[in-house]
Amino acid sequence: MTTPPAANAAPSSALPASRASRLLHPDPTVRRLARITLLNTLGSGLSLSVGVLFFTRYLGLSAARLGLALTAAGLCGVLASVPAGRAADRWGSRPVLVVLVTLTGLGTAGYTAAGGYPAFVALACLVAAADRGSAAVRNALYAEVLPADKRVAGRAYLRVVTNVGLCLGTGVGAIALQVDSRTGYLTAILADAASYLAVAVMFHRLPGVGAGAGAGAGPGPGPGSGARDAGHGARADGRPRPARERNPALRDGPFLLVTALSSVLALQFAMLEVGIPLWIVQQTDAPRITVAATLVVNTVLVIAFQVRATRGTEHPAAAARACGRAGLVLAASCLVIALAHGAPAAIAAVVVLAGVALQATGEVLGQAGTWALSYDLAGERAHGAYQGVFNAGSAVALMIGPAVVSTAVIGHGLLGWAALGALLAAAGLAMGPAVRWAARRGEAAVAP
Repeated sequence: MTTPPAANAAPSSALPASRASRLLHPDPTVRRLARITLLNTLGSGLSLSVGVLFFTRYLGLSAARLGLALTAAGLCGVLASVPAGRAADRWGSRPVLVVLVTLTGLGTAGYTAAGGYPAFVALACLVAAADRGSAAVRNALYAEVLPADKRVAGRAYLRVVTNVGLCLGTGVGAIALQVDSRTGYLTAILADAASYLAVAVMFHRLPGVGAGAGAGAGPGPGPGSGARDAGHGARADGRPRPARERNPALRDGPFLLVTALSSVLALQFAMLEVGIPLWIVQQTDAPRITVAATLVVNTVLVIAFQVRATRGTEHPAAAARACGRAGLVLAASCLVIALAHGAPAAIAAVVVLAGVALQATGEVLGQAGTWALSYDLAGERAHGAYQGVFNAGSAVALMIGPAVVSTAVIGHGLLGWAALGALLAAAGLAMGPAVRWAARRGEAAVAP
């Protein structure tokens, strides 16, 4: 007997639809941004896997010269963030982002033809400046295309996609590492460059500013037009901003303090990427494979909990409390990781992984809180300028973090880890007073 098609069609199609509804974001703009993010991070993961070996083995750079070049590039990244944000306010986030992403792709492709050390340093500085500048402008773009109450949750979803993309890209990069040929490394670098150029095209085709908010897309003023004007160097009433108002973030004391505290919390990334691997290899008996396991644990937990961690951070005071909890959890993770010293190999590995689980918990809380504050304290004013300053603070942490962690923590054992933990806890807990300062300043500004 033949079963009617309808009898089995519903269950078989309902299951994939249910799974898709849980994986795909309901907002079409976030879905577009997710596709862009996935492609971009696939290329980045591929390049990160092979970059150091390509630079040292096939471009012939020593470790010292490579480190010097990357330090100079990091400084260029710091310096580029603020002017990139201001450019976004003046000319619009999308066109500036397209230019910066294109420059990043061209600079990355240029590595394959670098003819000497000066050319490599110049390319590294160009890539870092364009990349960090595009990060600031991208965050401003999110403020423009997403409704205010959905920005942080949207960024959390995109961060999950980022981790997935990096994992997939790293997996593909492992193939190039296994092949271990100049052709394989060149292919990986050029594939990363091509991904940037494709991303630039996708940003160019992104619907106009305000489309994601579902308002203000038509001509004339309307809901959301204040944010759109702020993103183009004008007041909400359409009048141009005076020159002295073009970068209000640099005169916003509470915002600068929050940026500095967020930069301190960002030292956790150097802790994960540099400090913990060095600690495992140099100061514990844990198997070396534990280094890879720490990255897996962190990535899995971030993917699982980053979106959930944004819930309840809609108000600045709540976001500040999330940062305070993050600081305390990160401090606890430092102390746990320190306890691996002197323990038997298996126990040391378990202790380190437990510490990394705490670090990942602090990471998702801290990211959710600082994202919310970077938008909330800027309000709907000049998002490019504010995100440029905020991103410059993060770039500073990325630049100095490895040196701070490797010299001030690893060589001092438990005392070094305790000092880092105290610093992270203090930064997280100081977010509360900083936000209250911002609230008092805001109340004074609107008082008659």
